Amino acid sequence: MSSSTVPTDTVQAPPGPWREFWQAFAVNRGALAGLAVIVLLLGVALLAPVIAPYAPDLTDPSAFLRPPAWQQGGTPAHWLGTDAIGRDMLSRLMYGARLSLSIGVAVVAISAATGIVLGLVAGFFRGLLDIAIMRLMDILLTLPSLLLAIVIVAILGPGLVNAMLAVAVVVLPHYVRITRAAVISEAARDYVTAARISGAGTWRLMFREVLPNCAAPLIVQASLGVSSAILDAAALGFLGLGAQPPSPEWGTMLADAREFVLRAWWVVTFPGLAILAAVLAFNLLGDGLRDALDPKLKR
Repeated sequence: MSSSTVPTDTVQAPPGPWREFWQAFAVNRGALAGLAVIVLLLGVALLAPVIAPYAPDLTDPSAFLRPPAWQQGGTPAHWLGTDAIGRDMLSRLMYGARLSLSIGVAVVAISAATGIVLGLVAGFFRGLLDIAIMRLMDILLTLPSLLLAIVIVAILGPGLVNAMLAVAVVVLPHYVRITRAAVISEAARDYVTAARISGAGTWRLMFREVLPNCAAPLIVQASLGVSSAILDAAALGFLGLGAQPPSPEWGTMLADAREFVLRAWWVVTFPGLAILAAVLAFNLLGDGLRDALDPKLKR
C-alpha cells in the first residue's frame, strides 16, 4: 500500500487590500517623504504645549528682533530668533502648526461633507435639480478662488471662522463635481441594479452602495484640499482677513513681519518655509494616494 505524497509547495495567499495599497504607495518616494513631513507636523502640533520652549504670546522686552542662535547676536534661549516684540519664533511656529493644520482639516471636512451630499443628489436625481446644483458650482469655479474668498470674508467680517467658511465655499465645487461624476459612473453598474431590484431605497443606494465605491478620488482630493486650504487661509491671514493677531497662524506671522523683511530675514523666512513644507507635503501625499488608489496608474 503506497503512501500518498503531500505537496511541499504551498500557494501563497494574495496580499490583503491594505498591504496591496501600501506596496503601491511605497513605490513613490516623494509620497513617503510627504507622509513623513505630515506625521512630523502633526506630532509638533499635538505636542506644542509640551515641547514649545515658551508660550506663543510671551514677550521678552530684552530680545526684540533677536537673530537665530547660529547668527551673530543670537542666543540659545531663542533658537530661531524672536519677532519685533520679543516673541519666540520657534514656539510660535509650533503653535502655528496646530492652528494651520486645524484650519486645513476643518475646511476639508466641511467642504467634503457638503460636496459629497450635493454630488450624490445631483448624480442620482438629475433633471432640474442636477442642472441647478452644477450651474451654481460652475459659477463658483469661474471666479478666482482667492478673490472669491476675499469677497466672502469681506461680507462676513474678518476672523478665523469666517476665513475657514470662505475657503470651504471656494473648494466646494471640486468635491461636488468629483462625486457627481463618480456617482453617474457607478449608478450604471450591475451591483446597483441588483440592489435596486432587491428593494433598496434611494438613500441606501446613495450612501451604502455607491458612495463607498466613490471614495478613492475623494480621498485624493481631500489630501490635496488640505494643502489648498492651508495656502488660502495663510493668504487671507496675510491680507489681515483671516486669523487676527496675536494668533500664531503662519499667514498672520508673515503679515506682521512685512516691514522687517530687509533687516530681520528670519521673521519672514521661517513662517514661509513652514507653509511651503506643509503644502508640498500634502501635495506629495495626494500624488502618492492617486497612484496607489487608481488602478490605471499602479505601476
